[in-house]
Amino acid sequence: MVVTVPVKGYFEENAFFFIDEATGHGFAVDPGAEGERLVSLVREHGWILEKILLTHGHFDHTGGVAAMREAFGCPVLAHENAKDYAQNPKWNLSVFCGTPILLDDLTLVRDGDEIPLEADPAVRFRVIHTPGHTTDSVVYYHETGGFAFTGDTIFKGSIGNDRFPGGDLRTMLASIRTRIFTLPPETVLYSGHTGETTVGAEMRGWRW
Repeated sequence: MVVTVPVKGYFEENAFFFIDEATGHGFAVDPGAEGERLVSLVREHGWILEKILLTHGHFDHTGGVAAMREAFGCPVLAHENAKDYAQNPKWNLSVFCGTPILLDDLTLVRDGDEIPLEADPAVRFRVIHTPGHTTDSVVYYHETGGFAFTGDTIFKGSIGNDRFPGGDLRTMLASIRTRIFTLPPETVLYSGHTGETTVGAEMRGWRW
């Protein structure tokens, strides 16, 4: 199951939990703020958090990482280009919005990597590199479940901002067309700042 938890630091963002109902194990995706609240939620439900997955390095998707890593000791996964953002408060935008956020000790992944659930390796996500909003943007696609976490590359009825460091509109449009729109049309998309949608719905409304 997917649990959506809106969190708010400088502004609101969707944090997610993917929890395998058979085992109670799962992943956190983009814990952007309110880390202690997210920790409490995991403990309240008795979930076993195996990994934290980051769709990209902007501070509003990473602000709760420190609290969650301290509480559970789980690895934090990000695309290999995350080095552009992890130790650069200007690129991850945190310098403009309060206390700079720095990330270290990341487990780097590449396009095409498979991320299995340790409790059941048949449950896995595929990493799909979708640069354009940032150089390290990725989608985590669960083929069996029919859904994907898209970060800020595509939203319900809109697309990500290309004007931040490392952003490029042409690259982002290509990522959407060739990486996201090639997924099955019924695939549910969970984004960082809007409600859920599907590949098919976004293809029908495509205007860029």
